[in-house]
Amino acid sequence: MRYEGQIFRPFSEADSYLLQCTVGCSHNRCTFCGMYKDRQYRIRSLEEIRTDIRMAKDHYGDLEKVFLCDGDAVAMETNTLLTILEDLYGSFPSLRHVGTYVGPQSTLSKPMSELSALRAAGLTKAYLGVESGDDNVLQSVRKGVTAAEMAKAGQNLRAAGINLSSMVLLGIAGRGAAAREHAIATAQITNEMAPQYLAALTYTPVPQTPLYQKVNRGEFELPDAFETLEEMKLIFENITIDGLKFIGAHASNYLPISGKLKADKPKMLATVDSILENRDMSALRSESMRGL
Repeated sequence: MRYEGQIFRPFSEADSYLLQCTVGCSHNRCTFCGMYKDRQYRIRSLEEIRTDIRMAKDHYGDLEKVFLCDGDAVAMETNTLLTILEDLYGSFPSLRHVGTYVGPQSTLSKPMSELSALRAAGLTKAYLGVESGDDNVLQSVRKGVTAAEMAKAGQNLRAAGINLSSMVLLGIAGRGAAAREHAIATAQITNEMAPQYLAALTYTPVPQTPLYQKVNRGEFELPDAFETLEEMKLIFENITIDGLKFIGAHASNYLPISGKLKADKPKMLATVDSILENRDMSALRSESMRGL
């Protein structure tokens, strides 16, 4: 297969065929993110994409899962996306899943009729980088939307029938009261969007990014391992929706913990409480084992 630049994908898409529809991210201004900084955003031509699908058909024969790269394929014209989905499902008889990262702005730019049409054509899962439900945090990291706008983007995806995976960042608010406000607001926006999945990552400074530079200048204090667990605990405690699959297994997290909220909430809280009470670093991932 052929790709331009480094390709990124959610860890849950490890066994998916990666089809590059756009190069880079349509927003690409978040202060914490080091992805796609080496390229200018553009949409690949439909001819190129259809050629790639034919190449994948020749190479793989059949596929069950496809992930549309790069950072925000939903920013493409809806009719183009519908053509891509038609080609994919026409080429691979066993195809059951097509996922993509989505940006909040590009999601909000599409009317519900278009989002519903994409779901009907086979777009099954959207990964939305929510990061936080706190307006102050979203503004400081230049996410480009308010919490209310972010929640609306998630709600629209859910209303269209698309499985929603919300991605949030522990530690992105720094330390102290701001961290507590971030955690509670993140639980609240999760309740409002009611995604099927909530994936938590822990903020890790990426060289050359604006937030990394603030860390180096002492303008942003990174929380320690136990402070990020306090955030995780607050999120657990304040989520009220049922049937949410929490995924905390990402390599950036100090504690790989997953489960279903509310069913597994008591067990998950007990695990976090035990570590917080004993301050047991041996129960956590070492710094050398953590990464993005």
